[in-house]
Amino acid sequence: MAILLALFTRSVFIALASAVVVGEWIISGYSWLDTLYRIGERFGALLSEGWVLKTLAFAVMVGSVMALIERSGGVNALVHELSIKRSWVRSKRGALIPSFLAGIIIFIESSITSLVAGAVGKPFCDRHGISRAKLAYVCDSTSAPVCSIITINGWGALLLGLIGTQIAAGFIGGEEGKWLIEAIAYNFYAYVALIVTFAVIWFDIDIGPMRHSRPHPADTVPLHGGGTLSLFVWPMVWMIGGVVSFMLITGEGNLLKGSGSSAIFYSLSLTLVLMWMLYRLKGVLDNRDFFTAAYLGARSMVPITAILLFAFAIGGVTSDMKVGEYLASFIGGHLPPQYLGAAIFLLSAIIAFATGTSWGTFSIMIPIAVPLAIGLDAPVAMAIGAVISGGVFGDHASPISDTTIISAMASGCDVAEHTRTQLPYALVSALIALLLYLAAGALLSP
Repeated sequence: MAILLALFTRSVFIALASAVVVGEWIISGYSWLDTLYRIGERFGALLSEGWVLKTLAFAVMVGSVMALIERSGGVNALVHELSIKRSWVRSKRGALIPSFLAGIIIFIESSITSLVAGAVGKPFCDRHGISRAKLAYVCDSTSAPVCSIITINGWGALLLGLIGTQIAAGFIGGEEGKWLIEAIAYNFYAYVALIVTFAVIWFDIDIGPMRHSRPHPADTVPLHGGGTLSLFVWPMVWMIGGVVSFMLITGEGNLLKGSGSSAIFYSLSLTLVLMWMLYRLKGVLDNRDFFTAAYLGARSMVPITAILLFAFAIGGVTSDMKVGEYLASFIGGHLPPQYLGAAIFLLSAIIAFATGTSWGTFSIMIPIAVPLAIGLDAPVAMAIGAVISGGVFGDHASPISDTTIISAMASGCDVAEHTRTQLPYALVSALIALLLYLAAGALLSP
């Protein structure tokens, strides 16, 4: 219901809110009184969770940071530096390359990846007549895929933990790290998505709804302040460096054990304080201008924050309804081993698409995929890789995914438009990945 409403009403908020109400109605045994009670209980529980509050605060603070960078002239300076002074961005092709590179280089946290890639790309896309929808596609198609390949982040921590439980249960032997490295080699969707994204940028490929997306008008209003490049660069350095530092701090020296939500929250808070000091030092913005811009930027993110909250709620509803376990039960012991990788990829994709979470899909599917692979004498590493790939694809394509929402937010694109325009590209990448799993299964199975 959520997915269909999001696609056809073009309002993700209405879609999520409706699905939460109907889901709670089903769970409560079709009692409207109990439904109202469960909805209140659901949101009360969410708003008492530290990671939820930090993530919502992150969304609001992102608006402040972006508004301040634009108001200070930092965006204008970036455009001048790369387009005029150095002449690195002189075409439609070149306009998206900085965002693509940012998406690959920044692999610590997918939200920060999307944020930086969107911030870098918006002025160039507007200048060269590229739609914000295409920028959102580039942000979304690099963030999660890269984080699932270079797993020196929270993704790696989760996957190592899930693999470790299978080792502890006696299903497989060896080290978690070794299994993860082998599984990443079979993460076909992530590799294909990056290649397809680069091809879309290089050859300016527009398919499906993307052909009808319109560019955002370039800002012709003179920006306040001197517009030096440092006004853009330093906030980016503080955000990225802050996330790494706070993940090390919260993980007590271990990056993989750090808290992503805490790191993002603390990093954005510190960035805003340092931005205020920098702007006051350079005489770019006085206190009134600074706090006015910060407030207006934060206010613009309130609708996105509400969507994120309902996205978390629908995740809880689908978990209580055991949607993932129900879908996973369709795989039986009669499946030929050469088709196992492809079947796990498809099932993981369906679960992630329906629930809007790749991490939840990993948690559901890895304990199922590993014993299945052993029972069918199929490659275990490929089964784990297929779970990762399917989870990334389903999360990438789902209109109710927080990754989708944050990528749209970072690019200044409507969530529904982002979902519709990127889906054909994601499906092409998924089809290629599916064929690779079929080929690998035929070659590797006994």
